[in-house]
Amino acid sequence: MPRVLMVIAPEMFRDEEYAHPKAVLEGLGATVVTASTRPGECRGKLGMIAEATLSVADASAADYAAVVFVGGGGAEVLFDDPAAHALARTAHDLGRVVAAICIAPSILARAGLLEEVRVTAFPSQHDDLVAHGALWTGAPVEVSGPFITANGPDAARDFGMAIADALGLP
Repeated sequence: MPRVLMVIAPEMFRDEEYAHPKAVLEGLGATVVTASTRPGECRGKLGMIAEATLSVADASAADYAAVVFVGGGGAEVLFDDPAAHALARTAHDLGRVVAAICIAPSILARAGLLEEVRVTAFPSQHDDLVAHGALWTGAPVEVSGPFITANGPDAARDFGMAIADALGLP
C-alpha cells in the first residue's frame, strides 16, 4: 500500500484539513507519515495534537507516493521554506501526487510548480496564486494532472478522496 507524507505547521495547522484526509487515506490502506518544520508535537488551530515523526528537511519524496501540504494559518511558515519547496519539487519531478489545501497551495506556487496549473485554495490566496502563474478556479477541490488542491476545511474529506483516487486506492 502507498505511503503518504502529510506536512503540517508546528502550530496552527487546520485540524480538519489534517485529520479528515488522513482518516480517508488510512481507511483505504495507505500509511500516513507526518512531517513538520521539526519532529515532535504539533498543535492545530482547534487544539488537535499531532506528532511529526520527521522534519520536512529530512523527508525524502522518493519514499512517498504523495506529498500533502496541510493548511491553516500556521502553514505560512512554509510559504518560502527552501526545504518545503525542495520536497514539493522533488515529489513532482519523481511523478508523485503533490497536494495542498487551504492556504498551502501558495507553498507549491512559490516553489514554481503551479504555472498554468488549474488550482483552488482558500480565497485569501487568490492573488498570490495568480501572481505565480496559477489558473484559479475557486472549486472546492481541483485535480490538475499530478496536483490536487482544495479550498479549506469543508472540502477536507473530498480532498482526501481525490488523493486516494489519484493513488488508485479502492
